[in-house]
Amino acid sequence: MHDRYRNRYRVPAASARVRRQIALEAARRLYGTLIPAGKEPPADWLDAASPSDLYVAKRKAAAVLGHRIRPGDLPSDAEVREQVVALKRASGGEPEPAASMPDVVDESPPLSLASHLDRYAVYKMRLEPLESVKQNPKYHPEGDALFHSLQVFQLARDTRPYDEEFLLAALLHDVGKAIDPQDHVAAGALALRGAVTERTLWLIEHHMDRLPSREKALPARLKRELESSEFFDDLKLLRELDDAGRVPGEHVETLDEVIEYLKGLEEESYLDE
Repeated sequence: MHDRYRNRYRVPAASARVRRQIALEAARRLYGTLIPAGKEPPADWLDAASPSDLYVAKRKAAAVLGHRIRPGDLPSDAEVREQVVALKRASGGEPEPAASMPDVVDESPPLSLASHLDRYAVYKMRLEPLESVKQNPKYHPEGDALFHSLQVFQLARDTRPYDEEFLLAALLHDVGKAIDPQDHVAAGALALRGAVTERTLWLIEHHMDRLPSREKALPARLKRELESSEFFDDLKLLRELDDAGRVPGEHVETLDEVIEYLKGLEEESYLDE
């Protein structure tokens, strides 16, 4: 197709609001299946929906709402699961008929999954979608965002093998790219709030502020605040590792192996000293 026609009929990228609407509608469609009326949901009820179930629910939700949207712009599986959790909490744990569900999209921040799931399950849920996030090869020749994140984690582990807060910042710094590519820092920080410490969250929130191109444009006040922070040296190191973790074909551990390493840190006696 000629470029002028391709550009004319190109489907615009979905806004955060549209993604949230679709996620909520998809959650409504899945809710009764995951939590049958009058029955106690199983312990793993949130994982009962397969990726195929979630995709079909999202596509149907987009069609019902009248949104013409590219598959890559659909909300992530994690976003839909968050809305299912929100519906469960709103209904007191008992499913309501679809007709009685509110028609107005809740514009409040999404509920934290950390209060419903093991924190390692939250990390994995946030990281897995990054495998589908393809990055600009000019800046990320290594490939997808998950591979990049695992590389940065490996470098952080070589540098600070026992600093769990820093390791998590290295591993999770780009999770927002699977949620809102236009502002992945804010999206990632919001998605992780409650599942990581304030130090980890601060590093993630500011990991782009040390880019040379952005640092020059930082307001003087923010620059002073960053430089006076007790975590500033950590931030500089994270920036260096983020830049270094972009090697095509580099050997990295799997996501499951990384999660197991992090779990193992809790069992070390030095953490209690």
